[in-house]
Amino acid sequence: MALYAELHRHLGGSVVPRVLWRYFERNRNDLAQPFENYDQFETFFTRPRNTLDEYLELHTLVEKVQTEASLPYFIYRLMRGAYVFENLAYLELRYTPYLRTASDLTQTERIDRMAEIVDVVGKASQVGEYPIVTHQILCMHSRLPYEVNRAIVDLAAQMKHYVCAIDLAGGDGHYRDRLDEFVELYAYARSLNVNTTGHVYETTAGCYPELLPYLMRIGHGIQIPILHPELLRDLAARRQCLEVCPTTYLKTGTLQDIQQLKIVFDRCFEAGVDIAICTDNAGLHNVRLPFEYENLLTHDIIDFEQLQACQNAAFRHAFAWKHQQHPASILNGILAADLALAR
Repeated sequence: MALYAELHRHLGGSVVPRVLWRYFERNRNDLAQPFENYDQFETFFTRPRNTLDEYLELHTLVEKVQTEASLPYFIYRLMRGAYVFENLAYLELRYTPYLRTASDLTQTERIDRMAEIVDVVGKASQVGEYPIVTHQILCMHSRLPYEVNRAIVDLAAQMKHYVCAIDLAGGDGHYRDRLDEFVELYAYARSLNVNTTGHVYETTAGCYPELLPYLMRIGHGIQIPILHPELLRDLAARRQCLEVCPTTYLKTGTLQDIQQLKIVFDRCFEAGVDIAICTDNAGLHNVRLPFEYENLLTHDIIDFEQLQACQNAAFRHAFAWKHQQHPASILNGILAADLALAR
């Protein structure tokens, strides 16, 4: 039984189409009504989009229903699928807690409710029959005001028993006008000993070298080896890892062909920059982590030795992983838990 680590998965994009459809039918029929049947909904939900911004609109659909009350429903099914179908030993779930609070509250009230959301997600992720080590990454967002984003950083520092890092999301093409603000927030996070990652260098519009020194990992980052390979030496020196999510770039129109990723892996391996292969939005793609591995192999993007290097890098760069712990020890723990359940 192989055991994997998943470092870049969005809570909003983790809901597989069938689970979301059943929730609509049972609880939010108004969201199911535009579609004649499930097949029509799945086609809409998983089809490729023309741009990253168009793709991200799908997150708003899920955020509407991922409330404090419904989050345990979605997270239980997420954990079950990750254990049964993906053999995950470690999972970092990222999301913006502010966007899971009630929209009819004031900004201050929503900020105050964020801790409850983190607590709900943390408790719901502890599923005895699916023993995956799970931690949260809280996402600042390009659409949210400074006060909310700073509160997200503070919350990450205050709830380290559940939260392992912060992120910046919302489409990397939208950071430019607020770049100084985001640099300040990342510097503030590092001053609080909060781990950092961020969505940058995913698209050609999202290349911000100013942010790189503040990031411990880089969300996507594929434009660095493609367009700015001169930066790879600095990434290697800082031991930064790219979180590469292959299917995403085809779904967002960022890349036209998966073969375009070969230069990403080749240049990173040559420069000594680690890559963790991730799913990003496994539900939106209807693609699980082992298929991401298989797809890269069958298209000769990487070989098996490089795949193993990426899998090992995922554990090595996991924010909350105990580095002395080898995947084999996790397997022993899982087998022990299964045996206890059987008894």
